[in-house]
Amino acid sequence: MPDVCFIQQYVDTQADTGAQDYRCGPLSYDDHGGTDFRVSTIAEMEAGVPVIAAAPGVVKGLRDGMADVNVGKIGREALGGRDAGNGVVIDHGNGWETQYSHLKRGSLRVRQGQRVERGTPLGEIGLSGNTEFPHVDFAVRHNGVTLDPFTGRTEATGCGEGESFWDPALEEALAYVPGGALFDGFLDRPPELDAAVDGVYRDARPDRAAPALVYYGLAWGLRGGDRDEIELIGPDGKTIAQAESEIERDKARWMRFIGRRQPAEGWPAGTYQGRYRVWRGDELVVDMRRTLTLD
Repeated sequence: MPDVCFIQQYVDTQADTGAQDYRCGPLSYDDHGGTDFRVSTIAEMEAGVPVIAAAPGVVKGLRDGMADVNVGKIGREALGGRDAGNGVVIDHGNGWETQYSHLKRGSLRVRQGQRVERGTPLGEIGLSGNTEFPHVDFAVRHNGVTLDPFTGRTEATGCGEGESFWDPALEEALAYVPGGALFDGFLDRPPELDAAVDGVYRDARPDRAAPALVYYGLAWGLRGGDRDEIELIGPDGKTIAQAESEIERDKARWMRFIGRRQPAEGWPAGTYQGRYRVWRGDELVVDMRRTLTLD
């Protein structure tokens, strides 16, 4: 089980088209009414990441049985309007309720009408419903109106300061992070973004007969104007391939890769290094490194 989940997207605070998070940044999308707590990989999701109740209450509604699958593969129409996927709604009384969406199929641990306490396990992070990455969408409503738990403001009323609903003890864990690393790896061919996110390459391990040696890095929350650098280094310490570029526009997720075809004499034995970095001005927001030893 991973030690850390992180927030990839927040409630949309922008009233018109487009989106912005409560810090006036781009970590949201148009009309998003929840806070997305995700894990980096499908493997972490499959290992089991518990979702717990945020406060005491009674289970008002639930759904289970929907498959964990990237909606990009099946199309939104296939969901039949069940965009939230598997999930739980808890009634906290006095018009307050929370909803936990996109849970893993078969993971729900509560029943309709059950009384739960703060911290009661509800299910596990999944990939059900209208989503392309493993996470739980956490939503807060009062009398049917969506509120941003970081500011207490209603949806689409502008970014800025407000009164947080979170326990002060969680302040450090919930600190705003404006982008970061997901995962990286080595392949024997150019990667595809959806395949990487779906975990297709998680067990890949090129050998000395590989037709190509490719290093890739996947990041989230990048902004237009960010600069990225990617490098592949051979066992002798010399750079095999290197590239730099500027991110043209905001990216919820972004993958960069670099590589070389197998030399005529084959790949030399030894340890290869890959490094992927993203700079935002003078700030290093992504710094990934990985090694691969070819015997």
